[in-house]
Amino acid sequence: MSGPRREPARLVQVGRVLKPHGLRGELCVEIHAGSPFLFEGISRVYLELPGKKARPCVLEAWRPHRERVLILVDRCQGRDQAETLRGALVLVRERDLPDTDEDGLCPEDILGLPVVRPDGCRIGVLEDMRDMAGQEIWFVRDEAGNEILLPAVEEIVVEIDLGQGLIRVDPPDGLVELYQNQNG
Repeated sequence: MSGPRREPARLVQVGRVLKPHGLRGELCVEIHAGSPFLFEGISRVYLELPGKKARPCVLEAWRPHRERVLILVDRCQGRDQAETLRGALVLVRERDLPDTDEDGLCPEDILGLPVVRPDGCRIGVLEDMRDMAGQEIWFVRDEAGNEILLPAVEEIVVEIDLGQGLIRVDPPDGLVELYQNQNG
């Protein structure tokens, strides 16, 4: 008699392989999560081709690429092997996923909201959010059409108030004006 049976790991689909990228065997993955940074700290992914069993792979590297993520796994050495994984589902163990934000917000919840200073003075509207070099950057468009880039960090983002439908930020002195005066 063997010991108690372990429950199999519960896998969660986080994306799908669209195509190979480059010659090294990187896989271009359409991500289903809100942020490509969900791969931060994950060392194993599972690739599942239609009609096949999910196969574990060591996640050797990953990086954001446009609206997608490029991953490199140990089972994929070169473009030819990457081509065989086109269409594969990308899964991770549920326990390996990062905790969701305590507020549970998705980008869709806040895109289009007005961005105001703590005193209520309007800066503009949140148009886009991008991860740039490991930092989430918010793209805010002001009334004059200027694009203002704000790091989405605790020190700047004071409050996201879905009830009032606005975002309160407290940017460092001169940051917003820097973007507004560059065309003047």
